[in-house]
Amino acid sequence: MTATTPGRAGEGTTTSSSTGKRTLPGVFGPIPEDLVVDSDREHPLTSAIPVKPGRWYWRDLIATLDPVADAEEIHRITAAYEFPWDYQRALELALYRTYCVPSVSAVLSQAGNFRDKPQQRYDDTALLMAELVEHGVDSGRGKESLRVINRQHAMYDITNDDMLYVLSTFIYEPLEWIDANGWRRLHPNERLAAFHFYRGVGQRMNIADIPEDMGEFRRWRDDYEARVFRYADTNNEIGRYTLDLMCSWFPAPLRPVVRKGVQSILDDDMARAFGFPAPSPTLRRAAYAGIRARSRIIRWFPVRRKPYGTEGTENRTYPGYPTGYRPADLGAHPITPRDRLGGGCPVPH
Repeated sequence: MTATTPGRAGEGTTTSSSTGKRTLPGVFGPIPEDLVVDSDREHPLTSAIPVKPGRWYWRDLIATLDPVADAEEIHRITAAYEFPWDYQRALELALYRTYCVPSVSAVLSQAGNFRDKPQQRYDDTALLMAELVEHGVDSGRGKESLRVINRQHAMYDITNDDMLYVLSTFIYEPLEWIDANGWRRLHPNERLAAFHFYRGVGQRMNIADIPEDMGEFRRWRDDYEARVFRYADTNNEIGRYTLDLMCSWFPAPLRPVVRKGVQSILDDDMARAFGFPAPSPTLRRAAYAGIRARSRIIRWFPVRRKPYGTEGTENRTYPGYPTGYRPADLGAHPITPRDRLGGGCPVPH
């Protein structure tokens, strides 16, 4: 789930007469040159891979890094190089899990995005998070992504606990998925790096009371679920919209099978909170057996040399990617930067 870098600084740059900034052409308008990142320069660890790296190359490299100081780079390698498919599936499941909280699903129902534009809602979320993973939270593109995320959330009355819970699912759902289903177990540095990476994201989203200890945060998440997980009509509504979206990615004859497959990997608490029928234990075992069989095959694959998603084929809403975009273009209510309007007032007249 890695967003694509639109191009390298210096390729086809122009200077905006109104702002004096050097820009590159983008799908939605000129992109300031400082928002186009040269990934080879920004990520030296992944730009100098040995000719014949061993299968454990990335894990052994991660073992030499600091899970706090190098959290962003470790998490990028884990999510985009070692377990890209698993991270994508686990984050989908993480978001799905948050819809089991009635106060969360009520906000999503009020917003109407899942009803009106479910694919765009999915792609916006995936691409904004991918920007943070690829470029870092304090990069130009990372800061702009966080502005978009914060602006979207500010439109609704969302409690701090709900924000904290959603953040927790982004940490723990992928870690537990990979340890149970991945082609190898995670290194302790990868687990800690994920925690510190998303803790940093949460701090920049002004989420209060984020635990400093990884175990403490996990216990908080479990207690919160025990208190708030219950059936609500809005849970069922958002759950059905999301399930319909996932089925739409496949040919029509396969959709009934996909629907049963997705429902089979939900745990019993999620199924009850959505009001979905309890999945068959046999079907659940079969679904996870298939996922683990894939991992046993992936174990023999060569080391990945490029981050997953560099061709920009994951999203279906913005066919112009990866030829150029900026994070402010994303979201139900995109931010219109001043440099897109010649430096004038951002409000159209």
